[in-house]
Amino acid sequence: MKYVLGIDFGGGASKAVLLAEDGRIAAVNTVEYPTSYPHPGCAEQDPRDWYSATCRTIGELLEKSGVDASEIAALALDAATHTAVLTDEDFRVLRPAIYWTDSRSTREVHFLREKYLDVIEREVLHQPDTIWTLPQLLWIRENEPEVWKKTRRILFAKDFVRHQLTGDHVTDMIEAQGSMFFDSSRMDWSETLCGLLGSSTDGGLLPKLVHPSDIAGEITPKAAEETGLRAGTPVLCGTTDTVMEVFASGAVSPGQMTIKLATAGRICVVTDRAYPSRHLINYSHIVPGLWYPGTATKSCAASFRWFRDTFGGEFQELADAASKIPAGCEGLVYHPYLNGELTPYADPKLCGSFVGIRAGHTKAHFTRAVFEGVAFSMLDCRCALEEIRIPHEETAVAIGGGAQSPVWRQILADVLGMTLIRKENTDSSLGSAMLAGTAAGLFPSLETALHICTKEVSRTEPDPERTKQYAELFRRYKAVQTALEPIYHGEF
Repeated sequence: MKYVLGIDFGGGASKAVLLAEDGRIAAVNTVEYPTSYPHPGCAEQDPRDWYSATCRTIGELLEKSGVDASEIAALALDAATHTAVLTDEDFRVLRPAIYWTDSRSTREVHFLREKYLDVIEREVLHQPDTIWTLPQLLWIRENEPEVWKKTRRILFAKDFVRHQLTGDHVTDMIEAQGSMFFDSSRMDWSETLCGLLGSSTDGGLLPKLVHPSDIAGEITPKAAEETGLRAGTPVLCGTTDTVMEVFASGAVSPGQMTIKLATAGRICVVTDRAYPSRHLINYSHIVPGLWYPGTATKSCAASFRWFRDTFGGEFQELADAASKIPAGCEGLVYHPYLNGELTPYADPKLCGSFVGIRAGHTKAHFTRAVFEGVAFSMLDCRCALEEIRIPHEETAVAIGGGAQSPVWRQILADVLGMTLIRKENTDSSLGSAMLAGTAAGLFPSLETALHICTKEVSRTEPDPERTKQYAELFRRYKAVQTALEPIYHGEF
C-alpha cells in the first residue's frame, strides 16, 4: 500500500492527512501554534512555529498510523495566502510574519488606492486592502528599515516550511496571486508593482514560479531526521488552502459553489473567467482554465474562537446551549468585525460589536449571536455575488471547521436560504493529499481522486419561515453597521 501526505497551515494549527491509494484516510493529526497581537490591529506568527508543528504532526501521524515512512510516495503543503516570511540570504527569519488578518497597513493601502489603483485593477484583479502582502511589505520598509535592509529572500507560509524540508525557493502561481505584486494577465511577477518594493522580478528576492503539482524538491537528510520522513521523498510545491478546499469539496465545474466557515469566511463560485470587482477576490483554480472568484468576511470561525478563548467553554457545550435560544437572540446582534471587514465594505477600521444587550441575555444568547452575526456577514457576501450576477447553482458545499457544527450549519442555511451539502472531508489537507497522489501516480487524474476519496454525507435544508425572519433581522444588522461606521472612523 502506498500513501501520500497533505499538510495544511491554518490560522492556529497545522493539520496533516495521511491518504492511502485506495482513498482511505489512514490517519489525521493536528498541532496548534500561537498568534501574537503586539498592538491593536496587529497579528503575527513566528514561521519557526510552523516548522516545529510540521515536525511534530508528521512524527505523531506516522506513530499513530503505523505506516512506514518508505511507503509515503509524496507530500504537498498548503496555507493561507498573503503571509510573507522575510529572511536573509541564508533563509534565516528576520521578523515574525505579518498574518493576513493584520490591519496595520491602512496608510499603505490608501497610497496604493490613490497612486496605483489602475495598475492593480488591471494586473492583480483585486482591490488594495490590508490583507495583501504588498501593503504589508511597504509598511515594513517604512517602519522597520533595518529589517528591510537585511531582507534577501521573500517566501510565503507554505513555501517557508517546504524550504525547511527541501531547501528550495519556489512558489506557485495561485499563491503569487495573493501577493498583490503578481500580474494575473501575464501569470508572472509585475514589474511595476515589484518596483514599489525596490526590487526587480529576477533579482533573487522573489521565489521562482512553478505549478502547484510540480515537484519542488526532496526531503533532505536533516529534514528526514527532524520529521521521521524518508530522505528523498518528493515534495510538491503545493498551493493555497482555499483552492485545495474548493477542490476537495468537488467544486470543479462552472457554477458550483462553496461556503467556508473557517478562520475567515468565504463564498466562492467556480467560473471560466475572472470577475474583477471591488467586492471579489479572484484566484485561478487548480483545474486549468477555471477560476474561483469569491467574497470574504475576515473573522468567521475566528469570532467563535475569540469568544471561546475570552469567555471560556467547550465548543459542543456552547453550541448545545445556543441551539436552545430562539432565532434573533431576543434582540442581541453581533457584528464580526474583529479585524475590520472585507466584503462588502473593504474597511479595516470597522470593529466587532454586541448591540441590544438586555439583563435577560445569557452566555448562550451571546454564543448564538456570534453564530448568527457570522451568518449575516456571509449573507452580505452572498448579496455582493448576486449584484455581480455570477451564474451559480442553488446549493453549496459547506466547508471549514465551523461547517462541522449542525447548529451553526442550520443557522447559515436559514440565513442564506440555501441547501448546504456536507462532504465526508473537505479539508485543504485532504485536497493537498489528493494533489500529491495524482502527481505521484496513485490516482490517474484529479477527477478520479475526487471520485475515490470523497462522498456526500448530509444535506441541511433551510426553514422557509426562519429564512423570512432572518431577512427582517438582517435589515437591523445592516442598520446597526451603518450607524456605527462613522464612530469607528472618528466622525462624531
